[in-house]
Amino acid sequence: MSEVAAGDPGVVVGVDIGGTKVLAGVVAADGTVGRTALRTTPGRRVVTSHVEDALVEAILEAAGDRSLTAVGVAAAGFVDSAGERVRFAPHLPWQGEPLRDLLQARLGCPVALDNDANCAARAEAHHGAARGATSALMITMGTGIGGAVLLDGVVLRGANGMAGEFGHMQVVPDGRACECGRSGCWEQYSSGNALVRTARALMAEQPSVLQEMSDGNVDRITGPMVTAAAEEGDLVARRAFASVGDWLGVGVANLVAALDPELVVVGGGVSAAGDRLLEPARAALQRSLVGAAHRVVPDLVAGRLGPGSGMVGAALLAARSAL
Repeated sequence: MSEVAAGDPGVVVGVDIGGTKVLAGVVAADGTVGRTALRTTPGRRVVTSHVEDALVEAILEAAGDRSLTAVGVAAAGFVDSAGERVRFAPHLPWQGEPLRDLLQARLGCPVALDNDANCAARAEAHHGAARGATSALMITMGTGIGGAVLLDGVVLRGANGMAGEFGHMQVVPDGRACECGRSGCWEQYSSGNALVRTARALMAEQPSVLQEMSDGNVDRITGPMVTAAAEEGDLVARRAFASVGDWLGVGVANLVAALDPELVVVGGGVSAAGDRLLEPARAALQRSLVGAAHRVVPDLVAGRLGPGSGMVGAALLAARSAL
């Protein structure tokens, strides 16, 4: 690291690593984000050091010429109760990776580590849609689905630190194969990957502007393309959102039946579609929730902090750890 100027108070950097990207940013105490840096996730079939290299590069670029006070990492995977290791990551190569210690050695500052959805939930509880809620569920929709349980603003991590892995609840016996090694997982029907997969399948049934957007190659279709096509009124894209939203509501109904939260917050990149995703989800929640006519059905709302919520929540965790 380069020599730091005298009097530099240092910065806290949060970094969110998911199935497709690494996003790092300087985060202030009030949750506002300053300088950011973006990298592509190297993927699941690479050596773990390549993923760590991408993390370090993004963190140092975001910090610029400032010193690092602490770094928080929001990881898409199972993080142990001590916040030291990523035990398993469906979309990344980590299996028991001692990520916290590896990054502390390379960065020379305290590092805090937790699951990405847990971090997003902390951010929404302190600065966003879940602020003031006595109990809430956080659902993050990106490459897959993550989740977290909040009680009075505190994330319930479970006995092993792995609570909230909602995306890998089985919703279709013998259903679609999942990256986790099982089949029929919820995220195979409601996630960014599911949105793209559904749109590609529907294109075989009717014309779509996605043909032109992808230059006739359906393998080039991305989630943002489907969102843009839906905004243009494309029926294939709108049907894809209706399907993914419907499955979102079905899964949320199961969680509400089990946990009875005051509020359900949906974050992650796919949530940027807003009511195009949430309206079919709300309808499915009302339809699928047992005894819906005789109980208070929780509000299903979009997160206020957008795709950067995991990064903000990771920085909050790091700032506390550095005290």
